[in-house]
Amino acid sequence: MNIYKKIKEDLVSAMKSKNESEKNVLKSVLSGFTNELVASGKTPQEKVEDDLAKKVLKREAKKRKDAFDQFEKGGRADLAEIEKIELAIIEKYLPEPMSEDQIKKIAQELQQEMEIFDSSKSGILTGAVMKKTAGEASGEIVKKIVEELF
Repeated sequence: MNIYKKIKEDLVSAMKSKNESEKNVLKSVLSGFTNELVASGKTPQEKVEDDLAKKVLKREAKKRKDAFDQFEKGGRADLAEIEKIELAIIEKYLPEPMSEDQIKKIAQELQQEMEIFDSSKSGILTGAVMKKTAGEASGEIVKKIVEELF
């Protein structure tokens, strides 16, 4: 089942069970899908493909992570907990991220292919690894792994 349809079904379930936090998060995500469609020159009624859905979900998850970090630093545990709950809801729809071992293997292969052995070109290798992992890997982890190769 496509991500969009799954979220729509889960929204109906959340509304029936009166789960306000899940309902609000899923409405926010659906709104993000519509905004992304419009921003890319499509109509809001067009089909939401999984690639677009993943892109929006990752952006929404990043927003929640950033807000969580800010609330933690600001000593607002109550608000941080809300962001943590919302993040957990969003992460249910994201694919499992790649393991560090998988990323390291890809990075080493690309390093050999591209013959990049100088740390001054690590940015090029990082970009290539990010492209190859197709968004299944965190940029922070990729950067750390690439730096370890030099």
